[in-house]
Amino acid sequence: VFAYTVMRQVDVGRFTLDTSIADMLPEPLPSYASDDISNRYADWTALDERWRRLTPRVVLTHSTGFSNFGFLEPDEKLHFHFDPGARYAYSGDGLNTLQFAMEKGKGIDVGAETTKIFDELGMSRTSLIWRTDFAGNLADGWGEDGKIEPHDERSKVRAAGSMDTTIADFAKFVAALVRGGGLSRQRRAEEV
Repeated sequence: VFAYTVMRQVDVGRFTLDTSIADMLPEPLPSYASDDISNRYADWTALDERWRRLTPRVVLTHSTGFSNFGFLEPDEKLHFHFDPGARYAYSGDGLNTLQFAMEKGKGIDVGAETTKIFDELGMSRTSLIWRTDFAGNLADGWGEDGKIEPHDERSKVRAAGSMDTTIADFAKFVAALVRGGGLSRQRRAEEV
């Protein structure tokens, strides 16, 4: 869903898939370090100059070189484990980094843009932030101890991991994606 949101922004000319995140942000990525950002996005303060090679295409193909989440690192900061673009390794914080560049650098409200998609497709039981009306129809996992893991009731949009939806709503999204709805022919043909 986040990739679809990104592609719609590419369609309207906000940036290209090959725009460097360095060109999207007013300041170098590693300079953004505050408690608010750390809680919502990631800690980029340990990144070397390879961060300038990050682009939306690199992020969406999960080839940033990051681990899944920086909080899993010994110092809880993102680090490169390989050069950006070199190989695939899923990274939720890669997605959150692109979200940050879109919001901070381009002034794009990712939550609002994604909500537009949900509204257009009639996905009334889908949101990137927790809604109390979801509580009555909820499935969660179990921990190793057999106890139910509490649901993350996210109050902030995160490109990686904050969407709640239903099977019926997600089927509407997948059908639109397969039809190529909401994207130009060029974006539908784009390889990401």
